[in-house]
Amino acid sequence: MEYIKGFTFGWGAKRGDFTKLEAKQSLQLMKERTASNYVIFALAATQETAFSTDVIYQGEHIVTDEELKDMIDYARSIGLKVMIKPTVNPADGIWRAHINFFDIDVPCEPKWSDWFKSYTDYQLHYAKIAEEKEAEMFIVGCEMVQTERRGKEWRSLVRDVREVYSGLITYNTDKYQEANVAWWDEVDVISSSGYYPLGDWDNQLDRIEQIIKPFNKPFFFAEAGCPSRTGSAHIPNDWGLAGAINQEEQKTFYQDMFEKTAKRDWVKGFGLWDWKAILYPESQANQDDDYAVYGKAAEKVIKNFYQSM
Repeated sequence: MEYIKGFTFGWGAKRGDFTKLEAKQSLQLMKERTASNYVIFALAATQETAFSTDVIYQGEHIVTDEELKDMIDYARSIGLKVMIKPTVNPADGIWRAHINFFDIDVPCEPKWSDWFKSYTDYQLHYAKIAEEKEAEMFIVGCEMVQTERRGKEWRSLVRDVREVYSGLITYNTDKYQEANVAWWDEVDVISSSGYYPLGDWDNQLDRIEQIIKPFNKPFFFAEAGCPSRTGSAHIPNDWGLAGAINQEEQKTFYQDMFEKTAKRDWVKGFGLWDWKAILYPESQANQDDDYAVYGKAAEKVIKNFYQSM
């Protein structure tokens, strides 16, 4: 598998966002400013709570199919390869890793079978678009930690996706959870979220290598990144961590991550988190403490690394 120099684009984009000129300008800037060769379109479906069984993927909270297809066409026109990543989060703010149900069905309680039916419908909807637009890869889930033990259902989902999509399929497990997925043999590529602390990358890479080696499949970090605030390099997965704006800390995180992963030839790239469809003005980059890198010191580190690979 070729090295993936990717960025996640458009997370949280709502209906109409991809029709705005600023969205295409943002994607163009992403390519130019980071030397990315892949864009991951991450879609944000919702369900009412972590214990609801209805995945809602049409409405004001998500871009339309036409918007997505048009943006894929634009990505192609500027030389980007494409992944589609349909993701879901509970509307009440609970992180999707906590979506969970009883393992033994109980009358009147929500059931795994109902949730997987709805979630599979969601995945198949976008897998058909991925096939139509010849996306290079399809990501069937992201950081669904409590669901991962349901191997039978996940295998069935992946096989259903293969019926409508002929490209590469991966699943994006969460940080530290690489050993939690017993069904890696079902996908083409193994991926996880690389939010590992500054100074701990070698330990984590040693651990991951031993986990994935028996499967003999390509691996990449489908997510990785760090907010630009003090303290975030040591707990990069905590998007709510309080701290002062600190571009240097974000830059240092990226330098360390790239230095350590470049020495591991089995790490086949990144889908960095994240590049917004609608950017803040570059003059305000020093006022942003989120994962964005536009106009920040980390942006140049990313571009230099991607150009070197």
